[in-house]
Amino acid sequence: MIATHDITGMILAGGEGRRMGGRDKGLEPFAGQPLVAHVVKRLDGHVAELLINANRNIDAYELFASRVIEDAEGGFKGPLMGIYSGLRATNTPWLLVTPCDSPALPNDLVARMVAGIATDNGENDIAVAFDGERLHPVVALLRTSLADDLATALAQGERKIDRWFARHPWCKVDMSDCPEAFANLNTEEEKSRLELALTTSAQETS
Repeated sequence: MIATHDITGMILAGGEGRRMGGRDKGLEPFAGQPLVAHVVKRLDGHVAELLINANRNIDAYELFASRVIEDAEGGFKGPLMGIYSGLRATNTPWLLVTPCDSPALPNDLVARMVAGIATDNGENDIAVAFDGERLHPVVALLRTSLADDLATALAQGERKIDRWFARHPWCKVDMSDCPEAFANLNTEEEKSRLELALTTSAQETS
């Protein structure tokens, strides 16, 4: 089994936030905290080191992680560039990536991803969260030894995460018991809707 000290966690917050008017999504307020703070809670204490991939507001993100990793190449080239930047900066054999805009991710996400990748005798290089209907490529556990291959793919113009994943042994991790946990927030409307749903759920269970 992969141990905690073998895994670095990294939150992807390097996008332009175009569908939110260009605002930095990770720092958008949500239920009294920045969105990124909710994701930090899912990873903190379950990984050897916590990184954030960001390309602006570096000082603000430094409050939430041990290191902030900027994209290896500028120009907002997408999450695959963020993943590569994390693979290159990581000091552990594995990197677990998550988006900054999924504040309801399972609290046991790390354990479930580790258990999922262990089901095929340790032969997979990548595990991807699967909610029963859809894969979530930006919720993934990857061997950091893939960095050189990803560098080659990026140099060849590859920008599609799932297409690069398909070049390697990979598996999906069944999260079909909690598909709502993978809601990601691209618009102000989606943010308000999920904030209301989570607040209502918390009140009902308290």
